Amino acid sequence: MIRPLSLYLLAVLSVFAQQPDPAPIPAPVSAPVPAPVKDSIIVTGSFEPLPLEEADRSILSLPVASQRLLLNNLPDLLQLDPSLDLRQRAPNGLQGDLSIRGATFGQTLVLLNGRRMNDPQSGHHSLDLPVPLETVKSVEILRGAGSTLYGSDALGGVVNVITSTPESWQARLRLAAGSFGTQQQSAFLSGAFKGVTQLLSFSRDFSTGFVPNRDYRNLALSSSTHFRHTSVDLAYADKPFGAQDFYGAYPSWERTKTWFAGLRQGLGERTDVALSYRRHTDLFYLYRDTPQRYQNHHSADGFHASLRRRDPLRRNFTLYTGGELFTDRIESSNLGIHSRARGAAYSALDVRALNRFSFNAGLRTESYRGAFDQISPSLSAAYWAASSLKFRAAASRAYRLPTFTDLYYKDPANQGNAALQSESAWSYEGGADYRPHSAWRLQSTLFHRRDRNGIDYMSRSPQGPWQAANITRLNFTGLESSASLRFRAQVLDWSYTALRAESTLATGIYTKYAFNYPIHSGVFAWTGNLPRHFTARTRIGALERRGRSPYAIWDVYAAWRGSRIRPFVQFTNLANTRYEEILTVPMPGRAVVGGIEWNLR
Repeated sequence: MIRPLSLYLLAVLSVFAQQPDPAPIPAPVSAPVPAPVKDSIIVTGSFEPLPLEEADRSILSLPVASQRLLLNNLPDLLQLDPSLDLRQRAPNGLQGDLSIRGATFGQTLVLLNGRRMNDPQSGHHSLDLPVPLETVKSVEILRGAGSTLYGSDALGGVVNVITSTPESWQARLRLAAGSFGTQQQSAFLSGAFKGVTQLLSFSRDFSTGFVPNRDYRNLALSSSTHFRHTSVDLAYADKPFGAQDFYGAYPSWERTKTWFAGLRQGLGERTDVALSYRRHTDLFYLYRDTPQRYQNHHSADGFHASLRRRDPLRRNFTLYTGGELFTDRIESSNLGIHSRARGAAYSALDVRALNRFSFNAGLRTESYRGAFDQISPSLSAAYWAASSLKFRAAASRAYRLPTFTDLYYKDPANQGNAALQSESAWSYEGGADYRPHSAWRLQSTLFHRRDRNGIDYMSRSPQGPWQAANITRLNFTGLESSASLRFRAQVLDWSYTALRAESTLATGIYTKYAFNYPIHSGVFAWTGNLPRHFTARTRIGALERRGRSPYAIWDVYAAWRGSRIRPFVQFTNLANTRYEEILTVPMPGRAVVGGIEWNLR
């Protein structure tokens, strides 16, 4: 079996093998030696790890571990990709909705180490990740359909949060405080002993709120254990928060809790088994001061089992096969008691010649009522016209089952619909990656998605009441472009996404989510090391949503990279911009958080 490290080495060797042998020329003594270019190894959007340069899909890998001092929370990282629209109702990702390429939050799949985190109750809870940022190694974003690999919900794309695997003994303590009564504490401990590695983490984040009834408390605990081919993950999160205007003009309050357990076991070099269990509870008061007037209590359980196998057929040919089992169950004071189970099987053929061409054809079938309820084919390919220029293209079908909230929810402002049909979409994309120099990287992708039976809440008035219904046809077309320049210890990134949609929706009908997409979104970011061990990052993000005025947000992060004590400061929304990512839910103005990280290793 060709391991990921071997793939990387073969990719490097093939590049040098294609170069003609130049005549020997003495090199100037003073010429600097360039640093070697290291490609990221990705695990998202492919059936096994491979170098990012070898991907034939549009994938972005965002490092966390190396940028830890310049990050305050996961949304800080996600906002670096303009194709990913993070619609927050509160700071630090509380009730945050993720959208990729104009898809709704329910059409974006969230993974934790490849395991599903989407909530069967409501897509609003998919970002309730029960792991502190301290444990996260990187975040990988697959833009475009991913149902062939991951099943339901991956219409717009996939966000995979990948945690660290400890390699040595290390302990860190982080303390911070700032605007709006913010207090933050986190601790991290990892170690390795006789082949067993253990990671423990804790984080707490508290704020009194920038306006009344927008206070919150975040608590997260996690444990990760690795032994040879076995890994065990345990995690817990508790998030009570004021939900003023989140679901209408009500002084609401909500508390969500998440429990997660995951087991992954390698059976030899070619077979892998994974089991995961997620429990999520949601306590909701429509009126915080008088909770007895109207309240809901939901408890959802999800179980996922998978078996994956890899079989090399001949040189450059690999066959991937697998099967999965899912069960979802909910007990709710509002939705009632419901459960559903489904099974899936898939197969994919991958043909790959490093730095020359790649081709992948896959097919997945998923059954939840009878045989072959959903069939998701995919086809992707890439071709290197030169060592610095790669062309890629992909086509695939994706689908999403309605959540229990879509089907059964009811309150004074919203009504579910038990007759909803499943969503489906065909996605097409073509793009090019150009790397004329090791310091430069240019990318561009043109994409088109054709949604059918999209699920949204509709009304004849912008104030509601809202009824869940299917949108017969909704098409999205867009363009993604990015440029990255790395020189010495500085990194400059520019990226831009344009998006347009057309639908068969009748005139005079309002929707809650489908048409809140950004038609223009751009990000400029600079990250660099400064003299005297200082490091900093700044981000300017500009966004214009359909039918709304554009706005821009400017953030600045700085830290001192000491050996043990590392102070940091983070300024957000420096221009004090007034904006709403969700209509009628204002976001905070200028804020600052400062603190220290104590490295005890």
